[in-house]
This record gives sequence, structure tokens and C-alpha cells, in this order.
Amino acid sequence: MTRGVFDVYVERLVDAALRGAEEKSAIDPVVLDLRRLVDSFDALVIASGGSDRQVRSITEEVERVVAMTTGVRPLRVEGFAEAQWVALDYGDVIVHVFDLASRDYYDLEHLWSAVTAFRAPTR
Repeated sequence: MTRGVFDVYVERLVDAALRGAEEKSAIDPVVLDLRRLVDSFDALVIASGGSDRQVRSITEEVERVVAMTTGVRPLRVEGFAEAQWVALDYGDVIVHVFDLASRDYYDLEHLWSAVTAFRAPTR
């Protein structure tokens, strides 16, 4: 996937997060490049699961693949117990895993519509 040039660290985090999400059949994974809009992080990875069980499964797989690939653990994880909207904070990359209703309600893609959304390639 071509997103422009992230630094190597961010690129590896984004790619690992996408692989983890795709391993658990995440729905519509998207990467938003926010480097031109904010200084606090470079990218958002957004994906959905069809149930709370799938949201947790995607979250766990993202954590596992990112740790295995980069050796990095999230600085903070929020929302895992409810599994409607889980946020994994990796510093330069934030991963959001939503259930379908929450993703539609919060609509982060629209919120950040000033950036280009890069859809993950379908496998």
C-alpha cells in the first residue's frame, strides 16, 4: 500500500497493525495520514468488527502482531472491556477498533476528512 513516506518505524507499526486486523477479518481497515494536521501522532489505523467478540479478537491480534514485528507494546489501551471502541496508543500511531454501530456514530473518517484516507488493499 502506498501512503506516502512515513518514517520506517511508523511504516512498520502501521503495516503490522493492518496485518493483525486483517488476520481477524476486520471490516474496512483504513489508514489516515495525519502528519500535516497534527504534531502529536502520524497515523490512525481504523477497523471494525461485527461483534464485541470480534472487536476483542482484532485488538488482541493487532497487539500480538505489532509486538512480534516491532517489539513495541501499546502505551495505553482503552475500551477493551466494553469492546465497542478500543483505542491502542502506540505513540506515533493510534489504532481504533470499533463495532459497526460505534464506527458509524463516531465517524472518525469524516471527522478527519481533511486528510486522504488510504484503504487497506483487499486480500
